[in-house]
Amino acid sequence: MTGTTEALGASAAVDDAARGVARPFYVYAVLANSLFQRGVFVLFLQQRGFSAGQVALLQTLIYLVSGLAEFPTGVIADRIGRRAGIVIGQVLTAGCLLGQVTSSNYLVFLALFIGQGVGMACVSGSDTALLYDLLVRRGATAGYVRIKSRFTMLGTVTSGAAIVLGGQLQQFSWGIVYIGSASCLVLAAVVLMARVPEIRGADAVDEQEGAGKEHRDATAWRAMLRVATPALVTLVVVSGLMHATLTPYIIFTQKTLSDQGAGTASVSVVIAAGFFVGGLTPLLSDRANRRLGHRVIVPGSLLALAVALGLSGLGLVWVTIAAFLLLVGIPEITAVIVDNVFNEAVPSRHRASLLSMIAFVESALIGLGYLGLGALMDGLGTSVGMATYATVPLLACLLWLPVLFRRARVTTEIEKPADP
Repeated sequence: MTGTTEALGASAAVDDAARGVARPFYVYAVLANSLFQRGVFVLFLQQRGFSAGQVALLQTLIYLVSGLAEFPTGVIADRIGRRAGIVIGQVLTAGCLLGQVTSSNYLVFLALFIGQGVGMACVSGSDTALLYDLLVRRGATAGYVRIKSRFTMLGTVTSGAAIVLGGQLQQFSWGIVYIGSASCLVLAAVVLMARVPEIRGADAVDEQEGAGKEHRDATAWRAMLRVATPALVTLVVVSGLMHATLTPYIIFTQKTLSDQGAGTASVSVVIAAGFFVGGLTPLLSDRANRRLGHRVIVPGSLLALAVALGLSGLGLVWVTIAAFLLLVGIPEITAVIVDNVFNEAVPSRHRASLLSMIAFVESALIGLGYLGLGALMDGLGTSVGMATYATVPLLACLLWLPVLFRRARVTTEIEKPADP
């Protein structure tokens, strides 16, 4: 009886520690995703007199810069601190948004979008690394999937609500839209500074015990070579292909629905509903992780994406809508679970750097995915192009099968932290 009571007390203490770490991150998720311009920024750019080609160039530039800046910004976050990297990124992005609303010169916008891409890269990898390392420090990593799923849900739902609200605010002034977004980003940085302690890569919180000096790599490249098991490398590529399918699929579904006969108002409602579905389904991540694990849920998500793309190719608008709303959330569950695997696989000393490397791979594949799906839809037609693109998740599924059947190890024992 005494042993049971002590075990329950220890479990309650771990849960309290996890909640204490999570609360400021939940507030941060809401503020950082209150980007009111996200759903109407294309209209803003068009009103500034930019052509469709110029707008496309700005979007390509921001993805390209963000991808190229991933690794150097990750190294900086490991050196000066993860919280500092996030704060720098959010303040830089806020400044770029304010610059956009006060300028109409295209060259200035090119510079501002480059700065925004760097700001995005500063945040990417650092927020996850900071959250995970704080849980390691408190001995509460068992709650990471649950916390990250709620973090993702709050961010996605807030993003959807901000898109709707931004359209309303735009009727009064573009200044309100952009200043409101910038203010929320600055407040998100303030929350981190006030409520979240700093962690640097040198703290190496998950290597302090049980790891000899020979395992404390001096550079992120050595750390990557040490932890890069074939299964982990495969998971990085497969996860990247999943994102390279999901992200263009969500965006190009707008065109698919329009070409299949849906009105603009209907398309906006469906896409907004998809955002909410994608935000709520990650709440199932913890249960899916415990019951299925990443080995099973990864191919399941890839097959779901292939089915959604295939059904969209039938040319029936209601089938496309049903497939989109029913299946778009499944990869979001997988993304949370895979993110946990990545955090377990990499050491604290270089966590932000290594997660940034992974984010670079995903960004590069997403960029190629946009080009590929766009070319297919232009060459074969909207519906047939969608269906043809289903070969990408099917290819990723084939790449994962050897890991699934051989049960190859993804993480190494040294880096994987042990909960009490």
